[in-house]
Amino acid sequence: MVELDRADIALLQAVQKNNRLNSEELAEIVHLSPTACQRRLRRLRNEGIIEGDVSIVSPKAVGRHITMIVMVSLERERADIVDRFKAAIRNTREVMMGYYVTGDADFMLVVTAKDMEDYELFTRRFFYENHDIKGFKTMVVMDRLKASFAIPIEA
Repeated sequence: MVELDRADIALLQAVQKNNRLNSEELAEIVHLSPTACQRRLRRLRNEGIIEGDVSIVSPKAVGRHITMIVMVSLERERADIVDRFKAAIRNTREVMMGYYVTGDADFMLVVTAKDMEDYELFTRRFFYENHDIKGFKTMVVMDRLKASFAIPIEA
């Protein structure tokens, strides 16, 4: 774990709420100079504390009307099979989030689709054609209550 001081924490909290704040606005929040804020943000990115800068897009606004949470079980848990499936997750645009988990399933995915027909085509391609997959269970999201990547950070 990296040591974060008060200013680092304040910066991280601010950019998680609004990543479009300019240097002057950040400086006012964090009580540092704009240059110091930029230098700290660059360091936080270089050290991998800030992994990326993204916009949260409304799926419905871009024609992706259905979101599913899918629990996936592999046929066998061998390193090569797990690694292959991890790569498939990373390289599949319909998979918005993917987790390697413990419990009843091996992976938990958040998948988006235009409609159920689109999701069926995805399942045929991604699950049924993959002989390493034992099975999968789909839960259709009825309402998205929160969309955030914000991590609680405390001093």
